[in-house]
Amino acid sequence: MDDAPEGLVRWIDGVTEALEELSGILEQEEDLSVILDRTCRQSVLAIPGADLASVTLLREGGPETGASTARRALDVDLAQYRAGQGPCLEAARTGQVQRAAAEQVPDRWPAFGREVAGLGVGSYLAAPLRVDDEHSGSLNLYSEQAHGFRALDEALLGLYTTAAQAALRNARRYLRAREQVAQLSRALTSRAVIDQAKGVVMAVHRVGPDEAFAMLVDRSQHENVKLRDFAERFIEDISDDGA
Repeated sequence: MDDAPEGLVRWIDGVTEALEELSGILEQEEDLSVILDRTCRQSVLAIPGADLASVTLLREGGPETGASTARRALDVDLAQYRAGQGPCLEAARTGQVQRAAAEQVPDRWPAFGREVAGLGVGSYLAAPLRVDDEHSGSLNLYSEQAHGFRALDEALLGLYTTAAQAALRNARRYLRAREQVAQLSRALTSRAVIDQAKGVVMAVHRVGPDEAFAMLVDRSQHENVKLRDFAERFIEDISDDGA
């Protein structure tokens, strides 16, 4: 009996499990570099035949590796960066999944073929990965086998990266929203402290709000401290004197 459907189910189950693991990680992790590292490592578990993985990020100063599962994966990336061509760069630049056996590399990317010789990679699979406007590139898989990746692996990696991109974007949006809330909270706290200090100055010196604020600004500049810090210390000193 043909076991192809059973094999397909196993592979899809592998991708699903990897994505579930990745989603759990994203719920707990905040550091983008750690998130990219986990995305990279889970992809090796998701795609049969993958021995090494890395994430390429396109920067203004040139491409760089944001995560890798091993030094050899980084070396393969660096060979592509030196050559200015290769599967990971083509996937990142064109937005298309790239699949190639080692024997095809000299014809498709001759400069990269010369750079990568001796690193022991038999086949390549790279998919575009875009988190946001600041973070785009590719997820790269390397196999030691001469034909380690098939068309089905190409489709599965496309599925994995599409879902991973959505999860990564949600994580980035959540982190940005949380930082904005924190900034707003700090701003409101600062405003409250400054208003309290201003009220004390108005009462003590019998001046209006604008003059009281100007006096606080003048004192903070004279002592070379932030207005909020000066106001907070001013209130603490008043409280200590009244205790």
